[in-house]
Amino acid sequence: MDSGEMSPKQARYVALAAQGLHLARPTDDIGFRHVARLFDYVGHAQLDSVNVVARSHQLVGYSRFGAYPNDLIDSFASAGHLFEYWGHEASLIPSRQHRLFRWKMSKAADGSAGSDLVELQRTNPWFIDDVYRIVAETGPLQAEDITAEVGPHEPGEWTDGHRALEYLFWCGRITCRRDPHDFSRVYDLTERIIPAEYLNTPTPTEAEARKELLVLASRSLGVATAADLADYHRQLVGAVQPLLDELVEDRKLLPVRVAGWSAPAYLHPDAELPRRIAASTLLSPFDALLWNPDRVQRLFDFDHRVEINVPDARREYGYFVMPLLLGHELLARVDLRADRHRGVLNVAGAYAELGAPIDPVAAHAAERLRELADWLQLEQIEVHERGDLAKPLLRIIRGY
Repeated sequence: MDSGEMSPKQARYVALAAQGLHLARPTDDIGFRHVARLFDYVGHAQLDSVNVVARSHQLVGYSRFGAYPNDLIDSFASAGHLFEYWGHEASLIPSRQHRLFRWKMSKAADGSAGSDLVELQRTNPWFIDDVYRIVAETGPLQAEDITAEVGPHEPGEWTDGHRALEYLFWCGRITCRRDPHDFSRVYDLTERIIPAEYLNTPTPTEAEARKELLVLASRSLGVATAADLADYHRQLVGAVQPLLDELVEDRKLLPVRVAGWSAPAYLHPDAELPRRIAASTLLSPFDALLWNPDRVQRLFDFDHRVEINVPDARREYGYFVMPLLLGHELLARVDLRADRHRGVLNVAGAYAELGAPIDPVAAHAAERLRELADWLQLEQIEVHERGDLAKPLLRIIRGY
C-alpha cells in the first residue's frame, strides 16, 4: 500500500493484518506449513512459564488457528525450525534468523553487554569452560545437573552452575529446548540442536543485522513508530534511529503519518490494508500484538496490562487476562484458569470495554470460551460474578 497519511482505523487494520489476524481460520488439517506461515507473520513467539490456561506460545497458535494440536509448535521447534533466544523476551525464533542475533551473542562473550553473568566469566573463566565441557560430554542436561559451586549463594538464587549455563546460552555457545513437564531449559551444544544449514550462514555486521531485524519488526507490525520497531526485538531507539533513516532511503521502510499519533511512523512496503477484518478470538496477554502497551493504547484505545506480578489486592482485572478481539476492536477481557483436575475452565472475571455492545460481545466470548475449553479438553465452564460481562456470559454458558 502507499505511504502518506493514514487514519487510525487504517493503521489498526494494517497492524492486525501484519499479525495474520485478518485471515480466516484454516479448514484443513493444521501442520508445519501453517506454523511456518504463523512465524512469517509474528516473527517470533514469546515464551513464558505461566501455564494456568496453556503456554503462551501455544496460545499464539490458538488465537489464529482455533483448536489445533497444542504440541505442534514445540514439534516444529524440535524439528530444528525454531530456536530459543532473547528476542522481545525469551522467545522461539525461526532458525534461519540465527545469524541476526550473533552480534548479541558476541557482546555477551566479550563482556561488553552488562550483566552479573559476565562477572562470573570475568572472575572464574575456568568454571565456565568446565561447564561447557560437561555439556559437550554429557548433554542434554538441566541446571540442577551442575552441582559444582565457586562461591556461596543465597537460598532461591541461581546456583553457579545455572549461571554458567545461562551465560553460555547468552553467548550462543549452547542453546536449549524446554522440558515438556516443568518447562525448564534443557541445555545442549548449539550445533546439536540447530541445523548446520542455519549455523553455517554468513554472519552479518551488527549494523546489517540490526537493520534486518528492524525490517522484520516492520513486517510483523505493519505500521509503527521508531520506538515500536526498536521494542519488537528489544533494541534501543537511539541505536537504531540512524539505521531507520538508511532503511527509508533504501525504500525498505516507508515514512507515514498516522492521524492522532504524536511520533512519525514507518510502513512496511508490503503492508496489507484489508477491506474488512472479521476476527473473533482470544489473545494471550503475551501475544505479539500486545507486547507494547503504548502502541496497543494508540491503536485500539485499550489499556492492556499484565497483572501476573501484581499482588492480588491490587489487580484490576485478574491474574491471566485474555483480551477478546472482535472484528478490528479489543472489546472485552476474561480472567481465565484451567482446572485440569476437575476438567473445568474457570472464568474468574469478565469485563466489557466501555461502550461495547454487551449482548453481542457476551455471545462471541461464550463461543470462544467453549472452543477454548474443548481445545484444552475441559468439560465445563464456570463463570464467576466479577465484571460487567459475567452475568450475560453466564446466562449464555448455562444455555449450552
